[in-house]
Amino acid sequence: MNQPFQSDGFQLPAGAAPVACVDVGGTKVAVSIADARGVRGRVTEPTAKVGANDALAQQIIRLVGQSCQSAGVAIGDLSALGVASCGPFVMNAGCVELAAPNICGGLAGQARGLPNDWQTALLEAPLRQVFARVRVENDGIGALEAERRWGALQINGQPLANCAYLTWSTGIGVGLCVDGHVLRGKNGNAGHAGHLFVSDNEDALCGCGNVGDVEGLAAGNAIPRRFGHLGYTDAAALFIAASSGDARAAAIIDDLCRVIGRTLYNLIVTLDLQRISIGGSVFWHHRAMLLPKLQTHISGRLAALTDGCELVPAGLGERVGDFGALALVA
Repeated sequence: MNQPFQSDGFQLPAGAAPVACVDVGGTKVAVSIADARGVRGRVTEPTAKVGANDALAQQIIRLVGQSCQSAGVAIGDLSALGVASCGPFVMNAGCVELAAPNICGGLAGQARGLPNDWQTALLEAPLRQVFARVRVENDGIGALEAERRWGALQINGQPLANCAYLTWSTGIGVGLCVDGHVLRGKNGNAGHAGHLFVSDNEDALCGCGNVGDVEGLAAGNAIPRRFGHLGYTDAAALFIAASSGDARAAAIIDDLCRVIGRTLYNLIVTLDLQRISIGGSVFWHHRAMLLPKLQTHISGRLAALTDGCELVPAGLGERVGDFGALALVA
């Protein structure tokens, strides 16, 4: 197994122009600057969800300015802006807009509780008005590329040809690589396995409007919606309760792992994968408990397809989102 990636020591080659790295999630936006001195000036804020539907893009522009100031880099010296964002994406005049279930309140309506009625959030077009070179990709694709370059989806420095990255966080996202080709699809949305239908459970409303998809059932923001009335107000509360001997909490976690585990199994048998790395806040903070549970839904099931495929924690750890954005432009 590869040695853990030392993100604090990462540097672009000497003389390389600085780039800005933006990680957009349903909970927060994180921005860093990368250059020959390293990855620096990280700033974060809760994801903008109020006001006009360009609020997120304007937030990113402002945070890039703050990150540049913190890193001692002039905005005009940036050579590129890499944005790894939750999706799905829709294309408008050749530019990405977000139809993200955890950002755009117009998709599922008032029942979802988001403070806007956006059908899409503008993203790429406002950024291109400020920055000379912009690359926007789904955050699952960004994380996959980062894990193949620097993390757990490589062997002896060579990227794996058949692999995937899955984030279990506010939402559920996936990046896929088959025969050495990163899958993108017609609008860059390949890998949205979080919206696979797996249940008719009526309490599992996803922000996309689906009821009973993987994200509606098992994402970090599904836990308070589904189990808050039982006292589990967030993922941390649920896992603390389970660790303290709460049998009901433990049973809920087992059920969540069944949903995610079967999702992983479906990816493996559909794409004939050799390794899946897993990250995201829900998984990462509880990986010692969750990884063995997820593995039980893979091991011994249709061995001709599942043997030789391993589940591993993300090699980039909690920085996988930041380095996913960097992988797009480095």
